[in-house]
Amino acid sequence: MTVTDQPAATRQVLPAEERYAAELAFLAAQDPGPRPPGWALTPRAVVTFVCGSDGAELALPGRRTAGLPAKLAIAPKFVGERALVERCVVTLAGERGLLLTGEPGTAKSMLSELLAAAVSGTSALTVQGTAGTTEDAFRYGWNYALLLAQGPTPQALVDSPVLSAMRTGRVVRVEEITRCLPEVQDALVSILSDRRITVPELTATEDALVSAVPGFTVIATANLRDRGVSEMSAALKRRFNFETVAPIADADAEATLIRRQAVAAVQRAGAAFGVDDAVLDALVTVFRDLRSGRSAEGWDVERPGTVMSTAEAVQVAASLGVSAAYLPGGDVLDLLPGHLLGVVRKDDPADHGRLLGYWDGPVRRRAEDGSAMWRRLWDLRGSLR
Repeated sequence: MTVTDQPAATRQVLPAEERYAAELAFLAAQDPGPRPPGWALTPRAVVTFVCGSDGAELALPGRRTAGLPAKLAIAPKFVGERALVERCVVTLAGERGLLLTGEPGTAKSMLSELLAAAVSGTSALTVQGTAGTTEDAFRYGWNYALLLAQGPTPQALVDSPVLSAMRTGRVVRVEEITRCLPEVQDALVSILSDRRITVPELTATEDALVSAVPGFTVIATANLRDRGVSEMSAALKRRFNFETVAPIADADAEATLIRRQAVAAVQRAGAAFGVDDAVLDALVTVFRDLRSGRSAEGWDVERPGTVMSTAEAVQVAASLGVSAAYLPGGDVLDLLPGHLLGVVRKDDPADHGRLLGYWDGPVRRRAEDGSAMWRRLWDLRGSLR
């Protein structure tokens, strides 16, 4: 059984093109405007798919299409500036490489998946960058059984995700490109410049040269924390448009996103989400205070070295939800300090002291101002030792 044959109910997470298949089909019919070569949607529809329709119901033009509703409101999937998404779409429409940079946990991978699904109809053409990624992941490999039996033939060639995207005119995603060694990264330089790959072993056949079909382009992601790990060459940088994905600016929007994703994670674990909004508000407040180095009240906070990302907050909220569902009996708020300690101690042991300093500062002051919830958190300070 292949991944695509596997029933949706038996998979933990569906790719964006399956999760939002109804919206993608609706937008393809709703906006019949001009599309760049190879695109499944118009650029305007891609932006709407990612950012949502602001609660408005879009209507199908003309006759109703079989299997599609007459009207549909498109839900927002990425919390961030619409202008950022528009710039990303324009970059892809111009068939230029797009590099999404930012701190860990700012939804760069999610944005790249959404864009690939909307533009190409699939987000599956992906290379995961690691220190062990080889040039074959960007170019091609061989089926060694066929290679030994037949020699270098087109049938023995194994396309990389990049080569598959070139043949079909689709978007390929390269996750964590700066985790790859520089010499591996630079395999993309000629691909993004010449838009072709030569297979020297097949020089005697017409299959030795693969030229990219219109629509092919690359979306890469890179964490700012990985800067200097495998720095991109100047030649490769020039072939990408850089866009920085910033942390979510609006506290309410971040809280809504954390709740939505935590609820989905707990439901996948087979349980109902039972964490109060007040606990989630406290979680979001702590993360935002430590991330910015300043509390909501304007008090200075010593920032930990680790990244207090939205993605980490989602994981903590999901853990609290699973605990409430499967290990009931106590106050879920009592579990929050321990989970926070697990987050801040990932990189620098000194961050433990910074978290205690936060407890001795904003948490204590809020408790003294009369908040029962923050008083309870202050009483739990001993669990941080």
